[in-house]
Amino acid sequence: MEEVEVPQFFLCPISLQIMRDPVTVITGITYDRESIHQWLISSGINTAYCPVTKQVIPRDYSDLTPNHTLRRLIQAWCAANMSESSIPIMPKSPPTKASINKLLQDLGMERSQLQVLKKLEEIASEGENSRRCAAEFGVAKAMVSLIIKCFKRNSVYCLEEALRVLNLIITRVPINEITSFFTSGPDFLDSITWMMRCRTDTHKQTRTLAVSVLKSLVELESSNVLERLKSDLFEAVVWILTDRVSQQALKSALHVLLSSCPWGGNKFKIVEAGAVFQLIELELNGCPDKRTTELILGVLDHLCSCADGRAKFLGHAAGIAMITKRILRVSTAADDVAVRILSSICKFSGTGEVVQEMLRVGAVSKLCMVLQANEGSVKAKAREVLRLHNNVWSNSPCIQIYLLTRYTR
Repeated sequence: MEEVEVPQFFLCPISLQIMRDPVTVITGITYDRESIHQWLISSGINTAYCPVTKQVIPRDYSDLTPNHTLRRLIQAWCAANMSESSIPIMPKSPPTKASINKLLQDLGMERSQLQVLKKLEEIASEGENSRRCAAEFGVAKAMVSLIIKCFKRNSVYCLEEALRVLNLIITRVPINEITSFFTSGPDFLDSITWMMRCRTDTHKQTRTLAVSVLKSLVELESSNVLERLKSDLFEAVVWILTDRVSQQALKSALHVLLSSCPWGGNKFKIVEAGAVFQLIELELNGCPDKRTTELILGVLDHLCSCADGRAKFLGHAAGIAMITKRILRVSTAADDVAVRILSSICKFSGTGEVVQEMLRVGAVSKLCMVLQANEGSVKAKAREVLRLHNNVWSNSPCIQIYLLTRYTR
């Protein structure tokens, strides 16, 4: 079969592929939207230049004008000249600033709020370009304002829909706008905390979406903002762990704790919120997957670096046994963190009772196994832990028996 020649003006000047979503810049040249978007991102802070004419063009994505005529011509040509499997899927054109502004105006009328939110969710679900446009045209700010209003009225009307839209676009919101959600006042974080505290079956999805939004915010935000998070927010996050709301909520909550731990006094707030006990219980009873176990151990590692966290950890009867059981059974990353936790316990809280507990539950034997099964930093850390209390452990029959046997995984 003779190869069909593609008309030159159907090809993007950057990618040299058939354009899926042709847009025209102010110089009059048409490009595929995704290609010119990537070009603009990589071309500097405020301005870029047109790849064809070399003229300066702004990096404002609202200046990319959809070329509907060319789009229809490409679609018609592809349908007539290419097999069905080869025809490029044409994405919907992203929303214009005017259309978004009209929807946000209608959002102010309570009777049309639900319909508008459904439309915004549909737009945000259409693809990366649509999410980016929605974020840049003020949709996130509008969702935050609506969520705060719901919080102040103690109303859940349209709350889940607003959270769903915000969750779809939050990672595309400019970082200075993200910071303003934290610094303009306590209302937004207080509203997130309020939503995570809704402990009824009918609010499970709302709680899942709320903690998911919080996860994205915390991962994007700077340290000086994260240092000021309140204790009651961490209490609400720990409640998510306690209630096992959903797997998605569980992982989002763990990410929030892991991202927050290093900053300011957050470790102490998280410990006071009861996280250590719930993390151990979750690992013991929740049958978590590998990634969840790695997150749990990661948070415990941070918390055990402070005296209060170690005290809570040792206060749980199964704490050391749980860590011991996970070594060599999950992943290399989990081994590294688990051995680090045992190192913190031995170095700073290694009383006679703790040392004997480690021996009794097999932690010392597992550390010996690590010496044989691992390399690098994990092996070095295990050797360091064994040396800390070598005078107690060296004559133990448990260790001698281990050295004469092989570990079967």
